[in-house]
Amino acid sequence: MKFGVMRSAFGEEKRKFGEIRKSEVGTEEREMDEGKFDFENLRVYQRALEYVDFVYEITKDFPKTEVFSLTDQFKRASISICLNIAEGSGGSKGEFNQFLKIARRSIRECVAITDISSRRKFIDDNVRQQSRIFCSDLSKMVNGLIKSLK
Repeated sequence: MKFGVMRSAFGEEKRKFGEIRKSEVGTEEREMDEGKFDFENLRVYQRALEYVDFVYEITKDFPKTEVFSLTDQFKRASISICLNIAEGSGGSKGEFNQFLKIARRSIRECVAITDISSRRKFIDDNVRQQSRIFCSDLSKMVNGLIKSLK
């Protein structure tokens, strides 16, 4: 039996926790490194999580009348960025590419929500600029990851 490979009751090879494998983007990585999934090590995923935290923080001050509209939409769009990166990373290069494109659309949605929030005076110019910088950074990172998959 090879190190890192186990056999199921039916004789099929199964990966052992922590086994090194070749990822879809051509790098060697562990299946789960220190209890983490591969996507959790992606800088774009980490940055997207920071953006979710930022959105949750700024929407605390939105009017209560916006709880089920703009506030909720902003939160869902920012969360969608993380979720699509995570979900897409578990498939083929083609599938990952599609999920990254959806994440990119969610980033654009956050830009539009930022603009609406600014126009409605729910956020000041400083917060608007911070949100746009987050979105710009995320967009560049997602685009770079998409290019690396080709």
